[in-house]
Amino acid sequence: MAGWHKTTRGAALLSVISNTVLVALKIGVGIFTGSVAIISEGIHSGMDLLAALIAFISVSISGKPADGSHPYGHGKVENVSGSVEAFLIVAAGVYIIYESVEELRHGGEVFNLDFGLAVMAVSVICNVLVSRNLFAVAKEHESPALEADAHHLSTDVYTSVGVFVGLLVVRVTGLQWLDPVVALCVACLIIFVGIKVLISSFTDLLDQKLPEEEERIIREIIEDQEHLAEFVGYHRLRTRKAGAHRYIDLHLVVPAEKSVSEAHKFCDHIESDIKEKIRNASITIHIEPPHH
Repeated sequence: MAGWHKTTRGAALLSVISNTVLVALKIGVGIFTGSVAIISEGIHSGMDLLAALIAFISVSISGKPADGSHPYGHGKVENVSGSVEAFLIVAAGVYIIYESVEELRHGGEVFNLDFGLAVMAVSVICNVLVSRNLFAVAKEHESPALEADAHHLSTDVYTSVGVFVGLLVVRVTGLQWLDPVVALCVACLIIFVGIKVLISSFTDLLDQKLPEEEERIIREIIEDQEHLAEFVGYHRLRTRKAGAHRYIDLHLVVPAEKSVSEAHKFCDHIESDIKEKIRNASITIHIEPPHH
């Protein structure tokens, strides 16, 4: 099964496996060293693990073809997944802030930091490799769920680097208060990314139109010189997106003398041209006679 990690299910499964290992390592070492920053990273990875599981389930469901209950397919499952993952990211950030403030108030001591530094280095390497794979597969298959998961892990890379540097400074200087301060910085970055992912996923749930660039391509295809002689005009162009699937519909005004068969053949031609430029497009064209 060479290349299994390049499929949507494979990429999601790889993320689940890597996050499971990292959660166990971080929380175990965090407890052993007494570092709230490492424990916070473990919680962060725990949220990533849950998000990866959601992504794995959602890409499995969204890949199912349309059926009687879901005539437009299951693409929006991925958008729901992305929104849930974003809420989890923000929740993790808020919890880390709470724990960090508590340690600043009551004090704490970290020790055996070499173990903490080692697990943070392993975390950085793993998350760089897995997030790059997720981004590539998400782009190829236009998967919001995998993209959200990739953002989680890329955030984990930055936070792990931050925690690594913070622990290194604590080890060199002995300034114990830096541990919860680093955790606070991690939390702020987590919340920022969570809000960004939430906005991205939630807009598609509200049936926001396709990006301007894609709508421009659609209009250019319809208004191409070879097409202009075949119709009188068009209106009510509407677009939306669900997961990786795009839905396009419009009203096309054709000459009164054009037969139903001719109009249908021309619509098929328009649809074919659009699908060449816009991936995963489902197109509905309503034929109208000229209005007098």
